[in-house]
Amino acid sequence: MRMEPAMFHELLLRVAPRIQKFVHHRQPLEPGIRLAIALRYLVTGISYKSLQFSFCVVQNTISLFIPEVCQAVIDEHQDEVFDFPTIPGGWREAGTIHAQRWNFHRYM
Repeated sequence: MRMEPAMFHELLLRVAPRIQKFVHHRQPLEPGIRLAIALRYLVTGISYKSLQFSFCVVQNTISLFIPEVCQAVIDEHQDEVFDFPTIPGGWREAGTIHAQRWNFHRYM
């Protein structure tokens, strides 16, 4: 993956309690593998079948946990990353910051 190992481990530490499965009748996938597969899917958009061959995890299992991992990332980072302005001036300020950061200006 094209993610710094430290960033991956930080993300894993934060979402692991949300995506950890407990042992019932067989050994569950480790949270790190689940997160790695979900990130690869989000970045590349490749099919579950291709992920199956890349990670040796069957595609129906992948299709079950990718939405869970995505929801765990959203739930964990929602308060600090997804900050929505509540007043019209706040949206203008957010637009200005976005334009400065990404050099993508929105003209009205």
